[in-house]
Amino acid sequence: MVNTAEVTAAPSPDLLTPDNCAVLFVDHQPQMFFGTGSGDRTAIINATVGLAKAAKVFDVPTVLSTVAAESFSGPLMPQLADVFPGQEIVDRSTMNAWEDGAFVEAVKATGRKKLVIAGLWTEVCVVLPALSALAQGYEVYVVTDASGGVSPQAHEHAVQRMVQAGVVPVTWVQVLLELQRDWARTETYMPVMDVVKEHGGTYGLGVVYAQAVIGEHAAG
Repeated sequence: MVNTAEVTAAPSPDLLTPDNCAVLFVDHQPQMFFGTGSGDRTAIINATVGLAKAAKVFDVPTVLSTVAAESFSGPLMPQLADVFPGQEIVDRSTMNAWEDGAFVEAVKATGRKKLVIAGLWTEVCVVLPALSALAQGYEVYVVTDASGGVSPQAHEHAVQRMVQAGVVPVTWVQVLLELQRDWARTETYMPVMDVVKEHGGTYGLGVVYAQAVIGEHAAG
C-alpha cells in the first residue's frame, strides 16, 4: 500500500548520480575485440567511448584496466585512452579483475559503492568481477552495449547470469541521461548534448535537428 502522505518529489536511491558511482572499463583491447562476435564491434566501440565521455562530463571516477597488454591483448583502445589522457591503466594477468590487488585498490579509492562496469568479454572479464564485487557488497550495473562476448549466446547468457545474481543491466545512453536527469542542469546540458550528437546515432541527429529548428537549448 502506498501512503500518499509520505510521497514526495524525490529520486530513488537506486538511481545513478555523479556522486554515488564509479565507472570501470575492463579489457577494451584489440585482441579482445578480434574475438568479439556478439554484435557489431564498431557499435561497441562507439558505446564504450560514449560511456567514457559521459563519465568525463560528470566527473565520475573511472578505473581503466587491461589484461596481458604487452604479451597478448594489446593496449587499451586509443579512443578510450584519449578520453582520459595520462590516467593510469591497471594491467593484470588475471581474467577476473577482482582478483588483482591493484585493480581492487583503485576501485576502493573511488569511494563509491555503485559500480558501472563495461568490458570484453562479457562472459569472462565482465561476469567475474561483477559477481565478485556484488559478493562483497557493491551494487553493480553492467553496460551491455559497451560490452561484448564471443557469440550472441555467450553475451546473452552472461547477462542473464549476472541479472539472476542481482546485477542491473543498463545501456550507455541510459547512464548518460540518468546522470543528467534534469534538463535544467545547465552546467552539463551542452556537454551532454555534444556527447549525444557525436555518439547517439539517430538520437544525436534528432538533437541536431531540434537545435537547428527550435534553438540550441532544445531539450534532449
